[in-house]
Amino acid sequence: MAVSMKGKSLLEIHHFTLEEIYQIFDLSASLKQKRLTGEPHRLLDGKKLGMIFSKPSTRTRVSFEVGIYELGGYGMFFNQNDLQLKKSESISDTAKVLSRYLDGIMIRTFDHQDVVDLAKYGSIPVINGLTDLHHPCQVLTDLFTILEKKRTLKGLKLAYIGDGNNMAHSLLHGCSKVGMNIAIASPSGYKPLDFVVKESQINAKYMGSKIEIFDKPIAAVKNADIIYTDVWASMGQEKEKEERKKKFAGFQVNSKMVKQAKDDYLFMHCLPAHRGDEVTDEICDSQNSVIFDEAENRLHVQKAIMALLM
Repeated sequence: MAVSMKGKSLLEIHHFTLEEIYQIFDLSASLKQKRLTGEPHRLLDGKKLGMIFSKPSTRTRVSFEVGIYELGGYGMFFNQNDLQLKKSESISDTAKVLSRYLDGIMIRTFDHQDVVDLAKYGSIPVINGLTDLHHPCQVLTDLFTILEKKRTLKGLKLAYIGDGNNMAHSLLHGCSKVGMNIAIASPSGYKPLDFVVKESQINAKYMGSKIEIFDKPIAAVKNADIIYTDVWASMGQEKEKEERKKKFAGFQVNSKMVKQAKDDYLFMHCLPAHRGDEVTDEICDSQNSVIFDEAENRLHVQKAIMALLM
């Protein structure tokens, strides 16, 4: 029997149970099929979603805006200049006011505490569309995509090569929740945060999976079912770009590196990709690459998240 997720917020994957995660996947698959066949699925008829963007985005904005529309609802876009949030009004007051108008909030911002506070002081579901700490919608999409391609998750090995950033954190939470092994390779000074690793190790111990943190990419990629990477300098880190290029030399996913993985490995990237930096064109455009299936699935998975929470 399905558990009710109505009214719950999605701040990070760590707060969700295995049952809830698979419930999202099941509905994602159903909604994807309905969209393919043209079957109406207005599960949120008349519902209103506020979309707050302190960081610009292609996939997040388009997928949420199209998604709420296809579910029968209405999306309202706000950039950081449209609201008084943290300028002349506190987050707590903004959350209480928006809760009187809207049925849900999606926010893409820098400080994770802003998302936590919106959920704490508001009375409607809050969906984390990305913070500097976590990117749960992306990783739930990644896991759904792997499940589509591999027909299983438990026991697979994902190798993440690059910055120990929000993607690394959510992949740690997500993989450990579903019983996947995850190996992360990052340069010294760019490892994932210790407390996220410890949270994930608790999940991994329960699920019988393994978490490994390496300094060298080759060790992480060995026998991997999935190779994942992300940009070396995220939004807000532009001034560090050249320094990071030096630090991440040797962390590029290329034809030499992927030879260590299984022949049928999947290549994944949350996009946008800086081709020629963290990954080569050859790998992005290879038969092993599923980056555009992954990008499409943002729509289906986020529709499922909205439908279940709102």
